[in-house]
Amino acid sequence: MVPKRFGLARVISRMGYCSRSQAAALILGSRVRVNGRVVRDPESPVRIPPDRIEVDGSALEKTPTVYLAMNKPRGVVTTASDEKGRASVYDLLDESFPWVAPVGRLDKASEGLLLLTNDSAWAATITDPASHLDKTYHVQVDCLFQQDMLAKIIEGCVVDGDHLRAKEARPLRRGGKNSWIEIVLDEGKNRQIRRLLGALDVQVLRLVRVSIGPLELGDLRKGEVRSLAAEEKRSINRVLARSAL
Repeated sequence: MVPKRFGLARVISRMGYCSRSQAAALILGSRVRVNGRVVRDPESPVRIPPDRIEVDGSALEKTPTVYLAMNKPRGVVTTASDEKGRASVYDLLDESFPWVAPVGRLDKASEGLLLLTNDSAWAATITDPASHLDKTYHVQVDCLFQQDMLAKIIEGCVVDGDHLRAKEARPLRRGGKNSWIEIVLDEGKNRQIRRLLGALDVQVLRLVRVSIGPLELGDLRKGEVRSLAAEEKRSINRVLARSAL
């Protein structure tokens, strides 16, 4: 069977060398050769195998797949580079790790469980809205929760054209002036919890993601990174497989 042809930037990314946008920049900078010839079109079709790709004169080989869990601290962005010079999750990664990308995002003010991988196909499956993979958050709000507020979070509302809702919302604990609630999402929209609660006149004080599907944050310390155990990845894959049925 003849190998399929794919765009050069996509192939470099799939091989785990860098992101697709970074690969396009390398190609446009005349730093990539295919079978000894400089290629300047990121969409130029290649076959792997048999085509030989070189970056800065070094042959490119598929990087072993890596699956990481991070406890992202508050105040850290998930981009590889930031025009404002803010701390990035990449500052927390050991140089021994190959290039990886965040699976979805946690905004700067949010914290907790973040997955990173160089397996772009796996990452796309997790972030695909059709997967309906549950993500659980513990949210501190500036008021004492009431049952009607929890019901409204599940019912949802339309914000800027998006119907924002939670799959589940339950009380955790309350203090003198604020409280914690647990919110489960099975879809991912930009700043979904903050926008939803804002529409209900509720301010988010802290937002911590504590689980993605069956994978829990556990005792992973802030800023700490670890590799997923094989069984942890299999457990996520089993949930994804069931949702695809």
